Amino acid sequence: MHIHILGICGTFMGGIAAIARSAGHRVTGCDSQVYPPMSDQLRALKIDLIEGYSVDQLELGADVYVIGNVVTRGNPLMETILNRGLPYISGPQWLAENVLRDKWVLAVAGTHGKTTTSAMLTWILEDAGLQPGFLIGGIPQNFEASARLTDSPFFVIEADEYDTAFFDKRSKFVHYHPRTAILNNLEFDHADIFADLAAIETQFHHLVRTIPSEGLIAVQAQDSLRRVIARGCWSECLWMGVATGWHAVGDEAQFSVYEGEKKLAEVSWSLMGAHNMANALAAMAAARHAGVPLAQSAEALNRFLGVKRRMEVRGVVKGVTIYDDFAHHPTAIASTLAGLRHKVGTARILAVLEPRSNTMKLGAMKDALPASLGQADQVFCYSADVSWDARAVLAPLADHVQVHTHLPALITAIVQAAQSGDHILVMSNGGFGGIHDKLLQALGG
Repeated sequence: MHIHILGICGTFMGGIAAIARSAGHRVTGCDSQVYPPMSDQLRALKIDLIEGYSVDQLELGADVYVIGNVVTRGNPLMETILNRGLPYISGPQWLAENVLRDKWVLAVAGTHGKTTTSAMLTWILEDAGLQPGFLIGGIPQNFEASARLTDSPFFVIEADEYDTAFFDKRSKFVHYHPRTAILNNLEFDHADIFADLAAIETQFHHLVRTIPSEGLIAVQAQDSLRRVIARGCWSECLWMGVATGWHAVGDEAQFSVYEGEKKLAEVSWSLMGAHNMANALAAMAAARHAGVPLAQSAEALNRFLGVKRRMEVRGVVKGVTIYDDFAHHPTAIASTLAGLRHKVGTARILAVLEPRSNTMKLGAMKDALPASLGQADQVFCYSADVSWDARAVLAPLADHVQVHTHLPALITAIVQAAQSGDHILVMSNGGFGGIHDKLLQALGG
């Protein structure tokens, strides 16, 4: 079958492409923006990419068009598909019908940490010899790919609460029907499609309704998630982050996992941040449900290498270290900075932020930004695409902040401020104009 994917370069749709290719389908696709690492992964799979949504792509004669949620009404290719009555389907529905139907699905949901927790869980299962299939919104360093299809009964998926497609406004994760689910956290996000936190909680409860009575929900003891479960739950619930349930004791580099007062396992690893300790608990709980002993999970996490674009070191030039991180929500920004501060001690941190997500562009979280950036010594904000006054919003940071609307000027300002021993943390959920390589080149010059 020939599948043509509209919006192929998003992490989710790129994963669909990789899985479809592995299943023996002919895969082509198009998108309006192409940037690494997904573009590199697709080219390595020999998947033909077309820039833009020109109508002449219909001449490829695809059997079905898989539609990403970046595609809206008015898109010329989509309009022609509709007018001609050609077959189309959303990415989540295609995956559910063609891949997940006969699998033991382990789904990882939450506002933050989905990608890292999914990668941890996948690696634990892999290390245990279970060879899971997976689709993750990033590239785990233990695998060097964001998705794969195997003959294993186990499939790990990052379960996103964002809507499915312009013609299906349910959250993606409603399609997945997991046997094992992680609910890692829940905060307000995606202000472009959700009116408030209660609306997101409703979608999370739709997910809970699909989990079988023999299934497991590993859930963080957080007020919003308590409300979700209180609406009704028909599966075993394992509460995390509470003294009577599963919780971590120790330093983030070496910690023990407890259930109540009973020690279950001990983890020693290189990841930063208390948030990753919570992610580890969830991954270990889900893996145990799939049959992996906790001691074996702990050993696997000792060899977990992390995920690209999650505190990934992009280079060191003249004593200046540059990191790439996906953080784009104030809570994630604060957690990432706290982890880096714990690692580098009193060394200077230069935080470079691009408020690029739809929620950030709309300004729904802007008032929380100054506090979330408090661990940084200097802050540089690229505000070219936001609808609010970044200088006014970040004014509480006083002379520790600079705001720029032109990328070359931003890079110049960062280079002028950088000193040997500094740590430059770049945070964006997009390509950020290739700023990482440009900074490395400018600092080296």
